[in-house]
Amino acid sequence: MFLERDLNFVGTAGLLRAAAARHNGGSQEENSLLYWSLWGVASAALIALLVSVIWSIRRRRDVVLRVRSTAGIEQSLPSLAGLALGGVVHGNSVELLENGRYFDVLLERIGAARYSVHFETFLWKDGTIGSRLAEALSQRARAGVRVRVLLDANGAKSVAPQTLVQMREAGCSVLMFHDNSWRNIGLFNDRDHRKLVVIDGREALLGGHCIVDTWLGDAEDHRHNADISVRVQGPIVTLLQGVFSENWIGEGSELFGGEEFFPRLADAGALAMHVAYLKPEGSPSAVKILHHTAICLARQRIWIQNPYFIPQPAAIDALGEAVQRGVDVRVLMPSTSGSDNPMVQHAGHRNFEKLLRCGVRLFEYPHTLLHQKVMTVDGIWSAVGSSNFDDRSFESNDELTLGILDAGFAGQLDAIFERYVARAEEVELEAWRRRGAWHKLKDNAAYLFHELL
Repeated sequence: MFLERDLNFVGTAGLLRAAAARHNGGSQEENSLLYWSLWGVASAALIALLVSVIWSIRRRRDVVLRVRSTAGIEQSLPSLAGLALGGVVHGNSVELLENGRYFDVLLERIGAARYSVHFETFLWKDGTIGSRLAEALSQRARAGVRVRVLLDANGAKSVAPQTLVQMREAGCSVLMFHDNSWRNIGLFNDRDHRKLVVIDGREALLGGHCIVDTWLGDAEDHRHNADISVRVQGPIVTLLQGVFSENWIGEGSELFGGEEFFPRLADAGALAMHVAYLKPEGSPSAVKILHHTAICLARQRIWIQNPYFIPQPAAIDALGEAVQRGVDVRVLMPSTSGSDNPMVQHAGHRNFEKLLRCGVRLFEYPHTLLHQKVMTVDGIWSAVGSSNFDDRSFESNDELTLGILDAGFAGQLDAIFERYVARAEEVELEAWRRRGAWHKLKDNAAYLFHELL
């Protein structure tokens, strides 16, 4: 193939020389000028072709949000799961874990582990819950349980060295995701934002909870955050064990297998679930495809709870088109006073006017940080996980979102939504347009950095 191209190129050069030679009546200087002019045109065309080919290979195709379907999300579930690079798994059960109750269940299930505990998280700070968790993991390791702990190097930078030493001396394997070394230059913005625990390969906990004392309690004030996680059992756990394995192999090169880690799992319930976590090079992430496609499949309502809501323009358009279809679209998020990062809220504010003009209803909760990453569609499908609705989660981070088809579970999430909305402040379009110049300046300035927040 390359020889043929070389011959073609030589042939082209020969034709240029022949064209110049056939230019009768011209001087030698004119013939030379014609030759080099033709050569320049051919070279420019070749360069343009090469640039076009390289661009077409390297560019990332945008997610197509304008999905048209006569079927709703229940009938489209296999397609939704497939688009998000997964598949539907039946026979599962789910338990909702809200606020500080998550840690009660987490510590109890770790204490009951017989064979393995696989723990992956982003944010871990020393404190009451950090100490209790480190001791619980250490106890199981000393009892002969295989304990693997994967921490994001940036999110766990506040963990005291003695905490890591304690776990390692007890027999825990502890790895850092993208540690601050020369080999990870260029990957600083690529973080492991997942929150996942897999116990004995038979049950898993996942969601939004971080290992920080402000996640204790029941969201009663500014010092106690609100959040949602789930405990699942059934065949879906095999996939979640594989999710943990992905980043564990990436950092430690250890591939674990066998019945001890991947047991044969009987049905634990009747629920259909699917997982989105993959982030292929050169393609949109699975969590982005999942959220955006679910919006396009909604027929009745879309209720979103998310702490960092900075939708991309295409997502704003999709939400607006959902409103035009008669869908009730509402978004609940913390206000700047309730957020742990007001700059993120200001960046999100830049989109508020367009969202409100589209008919999307926006609610801000001022009393504490609402950290849950939840979306329900048509009162029958739910997404729960670690993914924020912003560029970092959809484009950079390693995330994990679980899709659940069940009206009962969606109803539980919708009840939580309504409970917080009752104490939230709805953003009205006319009042929003009258906000002060200083507020607008902060919104626009923060948005300049929205891809990094």
